[in-house]
Amino acid sequence: MTSPSNYSSAPVSKFLLICFPNYQSWQHWLALPFSFLFLLAMGANAIILITIWLEASLHEPMYYLLSLLSLLDMVLCLTVIPKVLAIFWFDLRSISFSACFLQMFIMNSFLPMESCTFMVMAYDRYVAICHPLRYPSIISEQFVAKASAFIIARNALLLSPVPILSARLRYCGKIVIENCICANLSVSRLSCDNITMNRIYQFVAGWTLLGSDFILIFISYIFILRAVFKLKTEGAAVKALSTCGSHFILILFFSTILLVVVLTNVARKRVPVDILILLNILHHLIPPALNPIVYGFQTKELKQGFQKLLQRGF
Repeated sequence: MTSPSNYSSAPVSKFLLICFPNYQSWQHWLALPFSFLFLLAMGANAIILITIWLEASLHEPMYYLLSLLSLLDMVLCLTVIPKVLAIFWFDLRSISFSACFLQMFIMNSFLPMESCTFMVMAYDRYVAICHPLRYPSIISEQFVAKASAFIIARNALLLSPVPILSARLRYCGKIVIENCICANLSVSRLSCDNITMNRIYQFVAGWTLLGSDFILIFISYIFILRAVFKLKTEGAAVKALSTCGSHFILILFFSTILLVVVLTNVARKRVPVDILILLNILHHLIPPALNPIVYGFQTKELKQGFQKLLQRGF
């Protein structure tokens, strides 16, 4: 027998997000730590952006790319986590049709934007270590501007069909999404149309973009390691590796959590749906919270810039 909360005879104008359908009591325990991580992500990334903006010594391509990464982290967090916390704290499960697909568009396009930013940052480190004399002429402010435009345009254009295809499906009354967020497959499953094209496009486009980014990152680091091992002095090798250590840790955070989400989705018949939902939320929360902390502790220039701002009282 169909539950009245799941079906409606009227055209669908909103959805209901049901976090952890089998363990809804989880949300009461997760509300406080998720709120802390959200505030940490917003505060730490805001500090990174303000420090780079106000400290003239940080007006360099590497820090502009870090600013872009912090901005993408903040947008992803603000798109997903406030609604999740509204459900956890106030049980506000309703989301409008348009807001749901706007959230889907931002999640689908900004996630590959982050991987593309990591790819450009890897190229920046490759040029700095393998071609140090040519670095100022190759990695310029003009290069960063062009790279930023490419990152935004590539992912927004190639992944915008995902929410468009989902929004064009016929929704025959089902309104309950068993997820905390408007993930493409969670929403499109409610449609009474065939969603094969939707799933194929998301899979091919998403993994083509992410896969190509990670292949280029991998190649960049192979060349970096080859160049480092050729250095004759131990101090020079350690200094070269330290300049890209923070970047490597950030990639490790991003790729590890993404890999866990992918593997659990592949084994979704063996993994409870509530675990998949939890991992999906954490993927939008943990990297934005940890990225600025790792870079802040690992990068001497950034720490010094922040200390100068504190001494000047901003």
